[in-house]
Amino acid sequence: MSWDSNLFKIQKVKERSALNWELEILDGQFIHVGQILFGLGILLATWLSIAILRRAITNPNFIIDKIGKKRRITIFLIVKYLGWFASIFISLHVMGADITGLMLGSTALLVGLGLGLQNIFKDLVSGLFLLFEGSLKIGDIIEADGVVGKVEEINLRSSEVLTRDDVTIIIPNSKFVAEKVVNWSIDNESVRFTVNLSVAYGSDVEQVFACLEESMSEHELIAKKPIPFVRFTEFGESALEFEMMFWSSSTFRIENVKSDLRRSVYKKLTKYNLHIPFPQRDIHIKGVDHVVDFKPKEKN
Repeated sequence: MSWDSNLFKIQKVKERSALNWELEILDGQFIHVGQILFGLGILLATWLSIAILRRAITNPNFIIDKIGKKRRITIFLIVKYLGWFASIFISLHVMGADITGLMLGSTALLVGLGLGLQNIFKDLVSGLFLLFEGSLKIGDIIEADGVVGKVEEINLRSSEVLTRDDVTIIIPNSKFVAEKVVNWSIDNESVRFTVNLSVAYGSDVEQVFACLEESMSEHELIAKKPIPFVRFTEFGESALEFEMMFWSSSTFRIENVKSDLRRSVYKKLTKYNLHIPFPQRDIHIKGVDHVVDFKPKEKN
């Protein structure tokens, strides 16, 4: 029993099982239907295994919960890409494809493409470095080119970063490897921040310290340890200069924390009659012998 066409041929061999039918893909070259199904089964099993692994590794009660969630996701991405790579080659081998020839052909093809697609291959290699080194992980807060954002996805060629304006930008991976990027989350979840403040000369310095320290201790998003503190930094031209130093894990929305802190400080300073000065300048005009009164005249 046989069925012929211009594209391929299927013929039944001696065994009656449909899995032993052969598909002619080239002139004189046949592949068993069973081999095709087995290869597709390997790909399907890979897809299911990766889906199960992703669900398990992101579960907070996972067996390796001592490993941070960001690190677990990085490990998952490495396993995912290596798993698909191995699965595709095993499937081709099961189907009877000549993998050695395919690899040699792929090498020659990559060399040819590399001459014209250098930037793309640089991004691909950089993506592998990021995944294996773990210097950049999903959920990290980074700063690149003055833009602060949260890493949402790390792909082989590029990464997706969500800015504070809720805009997603696509950044080539080579930028993270070759250029300076600040990672606020690489060592510790809490990062130190500073808010500067000026008060008028003649203010009670000890009362200023008390107001600033109290404002920081009352904010729920400011860490209690390390303990936030205040510095008296400078005798300015027209004001006393202070710094509020504190740690917070709310790095992505830290500007909101700073805004709340300034509002609280202003209320406390006003309560104790402590003033934030504004710049003042005395202007002397040569050739003017009398003082000019710029105040508007009162209406009758």
